[in-house]
Amino acid sequence: MSNVLTAEKIMMNAKVASKEEGIRLAGELLVKGGHVSAAYIDKMQEREALATTYIGSGVAIPHGTNEAKQEILSTGISIVQVPDGVDFGEGNTAYLLIGIAAIGDEHLEVLSNIAVICSEEENVTRAVQAKTPEEIIALFAEGE
Repeated sequence: MSNVLTAEKIMMNAKVASKEEGIRLAGELLVKGGHVSAAYIDKMQEREALATTYIGSGVAIPHGTNEAKQEILSTGISIVQVPDGVDFGEGNTAYLLIGIAAIGDEHLEVLSNIAVICSEEENVTRAVQAKTPEEIIALFAEGE
């Protein structure tokens, strides 16, 4: 999982006006990381329109629709840290957006790792208050 999350795929202190903008930023980091084609970002927006990817504790996990599989080149995650939060609808505010692209069954491993970390609210707080990408990487390494 070590190459799944790298400093280049973490955006610190993002100011995000809407969940669509936040999802686009998470998707662009995945594109930059070479994990997905640019078309994957549209699939992430489509997926969000179907049902929210907000999972609780201030965390959202935007990802593509099932039809987006062909746009995924390799498994990776991106993180957009939004200290001021962004409205994900239904009264939910996300402070951490974790973009996910995964090949085959690897998404289960990625999701379980994220779930383990994000089930502890203090871990989410630590990630939202982190000052460097390395702090966030270290936090996610603890869940492996």
